[in-house]
Amino acid sequence: MTGALGHHTPSNEEVAAAQSNMLLGVKLGILSEAMLFGALFAAYFVIRSDGPGWPPVSGFERPELVLPGINTLLLVSSSVTMQFAVWAIRAADVSRMRLFLRFTILLGSVFILIQGYEFANNGFGLDSGTFGSTFYILTGFHGAHVLVGLGLMSIMATRARRGLVSGQHHTGLEATSYYWHFVDVVWLFLFSTLYVL
Repeated sequence: MTGALGHHTPSNEEVAAAQSNMLLGVKLGILSEAMLFGALFAAYFVIRSDGPGWPPVSGFERPELVLPGINTLLLVSSSVTMQFAVWAIRAADVSRMRLFLRFTILLGSVFILIQGYEFANNGFGLDSGTFGSTFYILTGFHGAHVLVGLGLMSIMATRARRGLVSGQHHTGLEATSYYWHFVDVVWLFLFSTLYVL
């Protein structure tokens, strides 16, 4: 269909196809990130299996479980609130979507603050041998992904405040939710690998 000035007005099918393609692109991007994290985990386990013990330095303790346990609870909860935001916008309830999105941003921000506190008080650093370097590479890389997710959610919150997110136009929020759920799942693997095993 063509408007008065010769501009093409996309049909519903074209809009749906564009939204589907965007979400497919996000899924493929997440797949590439999963491969990157997979390589980091593989490197960690190879280094760990080559060491005489883990942590490899005598008297060197792994971090306590309290703060990472709280962070795990925060990220799992944030995944739930993010999904509630998606369900709310699918039902065209923008105010509930914005509320749940704010909760998600808050939970993710507290996660980052706790992780920063943990980094400052761990008692070891990047220079603390293979355990320290692999620990900070894995958790730091994940923390960077959390910050990206918080940035994406902030953009979505701003767009929603300006009336640019609705029951018909919420592909960006769906894409952001895919990314955030991925970040949460990666943390569960990190928590299990670095703190529990």
